[in-house]
Amino acid sequence: MKLYGFFRSSAAYRIRIALNLKGIDCDQQFVHLRKGEHLQPGYLQLNPQGRVPALIDGETVITQSMAIAEYLEEVRGGARLLPEDVAGRARVRALCQAVACDIHPLNNVSVLNYLVNDMGLTEEDKSRWYHHWISVGLRGVEAMLSESPQTGKYCQGDELSLADAFLVPQVYNAQRFDCDLSPYPTVMRINDSCVDLEAFQKAHPDNQPDNE
Repeated sequence: MKLYGFFRSSAAYRIRIALNLKGIDCDQQFVHLRKGEHLQPGYLQLNPQGRVPALIDGETVITQSMAIAEYLEEVRGGARLLPEDVAGRARVRALCQAVACDIHPLNNVSVLNYLVNDMGLTEEDKSRWYHHWISVGLRGVEAMLSESPQTGKYCQGDELSLADAFLVPQVYNAQRFDCDLSPYPTVMRINDSCVDLEAFQKAHPDNQPDNE
């Protein structure tokens, strides 16, 4: 099994956490986004979208972090990262997609670069854009977590799930851009419960071989 990623990609970060939680050994392949390696013909043959992560398992190639995470859950053993009950699985998926579909795409590096390089926005404008959409997105996630009796020590009760693997990298990104996270106490409580765990520490961008 091979994982193609970049140390600072939050989507690849999610999958590193999931792999660690499930105890799956995976050979990491590094795709340097700032050098444009994701747009080279060799990588585009693997992932025509030119994004990371991509996972190779034998002859199978999977792209998109949610698809990869669910694939790992279905084909490999280790810790269960989706609840046994249907409603619980749906809730975890909803939390994952609140990050992967509603927050992350608006603040992806390709979007931020387009705002500055193609639309002519200033760095200040870019920062305002980033902070606005983080605020909108995390406000919703905070409500989903704080108002649900299913929230426990972690996003879904007291057992780690894919929702935690998706949440922590998004908080990391928000902290990198100096976003005010004080309005999201439940998000931060859960994040703080996760970040010192070995599976999360090993997946952290600072601890990746391609970190720079």
